[in-house]
Amino acid sequence: MSDRDRGWDFHLRNLSNSARDSSVATDPAADPSVLHSVKKLYELCKEEKNDDLVARVYPLINKLFQRSVASLSQSRTSNGLLLLDILQFFLDFGEVVLHDADPSIRTEFADPVVAEATLDFINVNKKKLLSSFPTLLPQFFPLLLKLIAWNGEKLEKAFLKVFPAVMSSASFLPLLSALVDLPILVVALEKVEKSSGSLIGSSIATIQKSTAPEMLLALMDEAYTGSTIADGGGDSESEDSNTIDVADPLFLELLKDENDGLAERHWASPGMAATLQAAINAPPSDRLKQILSMTPRLLDVYFAIALRDVNDSLICALIPQLMARNATLFLDKNFSYEVRKRLLEFLLAVFQRSPDFIALLKKPIMDRLAEAYDSPAKMELALQLCWAIGEHGGGGASHKDAARELFENLELLLYENLSSSVGLRQEASVGPDSENYRKSSQSRLLCFVVTAIAKLATYHRELLPRARVSLGKVARSRISDARVWKRARDYLGLMNDPAICLSILGPSRPSQHDIQKPGTVNWSEGGRKMVAHFPFYILGDQKGQA
Repeated sequence: MSDRDRGWDFHLRNLSNSARDSSVATDPAADPSVLHSVKKLYELCKEEKNDDLVARVYPLINKLFQRSVASLSQSRTSNGLLLLDILQFFLDFGEVVLHDADPSIRTEFADPVVAEATLDFINVNKKKLLSSFPTLLPQFFPLLLKLIAWNGEKLEKAFLKVFPAVMSSASFLPLLSALVDLPILVVALEKVEKSSGSLIGSSIATIQKSTAPEMLLALMDEAYTGSTIADGGGDSESEDSNTIDVADPLFLELLKDENDGLAERHWASPGMAATLQAAINAPPSDRLKQILSMTPRLLDVYFAIALRDVNDSLICALIPQLMARNATLFLDKNFSYEVRKRLLEFLLAVFQRSPDFIALLKKPIMDRLAEAYDSPAKMELALQLCWAIGEHGGGGASHKDAARELFENLELLLYENLSSSVGLRQEASVGPDSENYRKSSQSRLLCFVVTAIAKLATYHRELLPRARVSLGKVARSRISDARVWKRARDYLGLMNDPAICLSILGPSRPSQHDIQKPGTVNWSEGGRKMVAHFPFYILGDQKGQA
């Protein structure tokens, strides 16, 4: 018998004996030689390329897998590396032995143990997973987000390699909220660790059905921490008063393992509000600092893939969700700024690529305009929406009805601001700073609304009479901020010269028919031609060469 055959037989006997050894049978990972034998048998099968040998190994490997899964809830040893090596065998030789690896993979993802090894496993087998089990990664993306939330930047590069495979038609919409809420996920996981320690093997489904309230907090297992957490213990009177309510629906939604679609996020729940407030008041943990830094970068990848690969119907469905999340972010100043910046940039990029979305989404857009004074975040969204409405003609020349409705909404917003001194409906102390901010915000909004009205009327000339009336009222109002009424006056002057008005306020990508109108400026030729037919009052006090 050759050395290779003896080694083969030794490892087969080792796996067979482990099944009969009572100390190992109930916890296979407790014996390091079991993992070594699985690795060696896998390597021998790869080298030999002999189906008969694979068929001999498979029954032992399959039984070992079943014992490992059954022991997860009682084991004090990490089963992760052992399970990953077994899964690698199933993936590579499943066709030979007619083994469906899908349930095996699902079991591993339902109770991940070694985060880094799991991501490496996915990266190595990504093509095979996508071809054989295309719904697997999108289905279990919440579990992968737990791994990255708990392990932070050290897994960022590995996770970014996996990330494109996570996005599918089923995961695209819920993935946005999951990414934006990564800091809150970290807070929830840390609360679980602090409250109850690790109860290995507990799943969301099991915990939700448990009659013991304390079991609802046992959602952290070895995969999220990378190590076993000691029992919380201690005096019950010292329990954290800010512990998340075990029945909090947002808490359970955050900690789910599988993608079950776009679920409502219950931000008003008292337990979650109290926990977030406590997290904001306390110094952030290193883990939270890392995820606050990582989330904007993950959103960059998400939006880049969305613009490149995702179909228009899904992107159109994402926009209302994006507008809703704009004002509902983790209350860290830098994080909110970076995330909100990316949300608004993506919003404008989508409208630039598909202007007709503005007409299709006119109802949620009008709803957001009505909320402009609720908070600074909603004000900024309203400003960007006003700009997009004007810039893209309310959806384009073919969407006259939608443009008219949007125009009427802008008129209403304009008249509300002119007829009364509207302030921000927010919880802020009344003083010089808040008063100056109110006036500045109102002036910015009026400038954007005036411009949107003028541009809409330029796109849709049937709106010109109404636009003249609206702008005339602003120009005559002489409100405290001269920038507003002077802008309205200038637009009225432009409207007396239709060609120049179309050149300045018309589409950024005009049709050939518009370009050929007498007196119209073709800005694409601005570098080669001097345009003399230009109203000099537009230049105002600008200095420079004539």
